[in-house]
Amino acid sequence: MDWPSRAQKLADRVTHPGSRWRDAVAHTPRHQFVPAWWQRAGGRWELRYGPADEEGWLDAAYRNRTLVTKVGTLHADQARVHDEPTGRPTSSSTLPSLVLQMYRHARIGDKHTILDVGTGSGYGTALLCHLFGDEQVTSIDVDDYVTALASCRLAELDYNPRIAPMNATGDIPWTFDRIVAMVSVRPVPASWLTALNSGGRLVTTISNTSLIVSAVKTDDGGAVGQVERDWAMFMKTRTGADYPPGLAGLMETARTVDGEEVSIGRFPVIDIEENAWELRSMLEVMAPGVELDYRESGDTRIAHMVHEDGSWARAEQIGPQSPAVHQGGPRRLWDLLDEARDYWLQHGNLPLYGAGVRIAPDGVIHLQRGRWSATIS
Repeated sequence: MDWPSRAQKLADRVTHPGSRWRDAVAHTPRHQFVPAWWQRAGGRWELRYGPADEEGWLDAAYRNRTLVTKVGTLHADQARVHDEPTGRPTSSSTLPSLVLQMYRHARIGDKHTILDVGTGSGYGTALLCHLFGDEQVTSIDVDDYVTALASCRLAELDYNPRIAPMNATGDIPWTFDRIVAMVSVRPVPASWLTALNSGGRLVTTISNTSLIVSAVKTDDGGAVGQVERDWAMFMKTRTGADYPPGLAGLMETARTVDGEEVSIGRFPVIDIEENAWELRSMLEVMAPGVELDYRESGDTRIAHMVHEDGSWARAEQIGPQSPAVHQGGPRRLWDLLDEARDYWLQHGNLPLYGAGVRIAPDGVIHLQRGRWSATIS
């Protein structure tokens, strides 16, 4: 199996010639960490089993893309050909360029001890072990099956870092110079700040946003840093085998009920979750926990928004016509989105990227840029 040439080509794509990460990518067999994965096709998840199609396996493994390894409670390694999992992705092998992007933001030194939050397939952990040695690396994941698989596959490469099944938001019994999360959180777990050595650096993303926060621990037990002028989105931390069911009932209300307030929208209906990450991030800061749904049929575009406080909105646009907007509940969610769009038009951007960050010892995140400020708790 000619994987080394493919790994070298991947390294050429995701690192520059002088990068210290180039050798790690070129010599790490990513395919061994993902022998099976889920691929979306025709609105359903289909199993891909690498050894049954070695050429396709190598094509997928050494492409710069995320491979979903678990959907709901069903891991691809445990699945049969005709299984059709339901729910959201719950584990993956993150695209290599994004893994490196997060590690670069962490500014990891040769002697630093590292906590890798969100083991996933173990591929990112292998890159850390290759560059820094496995004695400096710890990786945790809430899924004990995932950590067991990763431990075995790392051991096959003679890497034996500390791997632990652990709730990432709970107590962490060790301390580190760097904490890098391949899962998103809101707020920063206080346990991470406790586990971070004085002057240590953490890098994470905020749930339901594309915001990468990097911060250095301060003497008061908090941390100070910034929102990077960069973006990434990761799965949220969870405490069980799957995510809670969410707001399905309220989403059905948003799809079918006339609003308490009906108006004509001022902006087109777009899929902000897929195509406007900055707007999605701003909306999450303004209404934490908002859930979105977007659908297209012919020339009709429909967006739904719901929040756990009972607020909901539906906007429907046919062709170039202005959308009809239905809203209900205690808040007007679509108006919040319009407020964010107004800010963008008036200022040429939103204030998120480049904002200063102050994280309190309890993990509450305070953002500020110019006159704008927000708190994420």
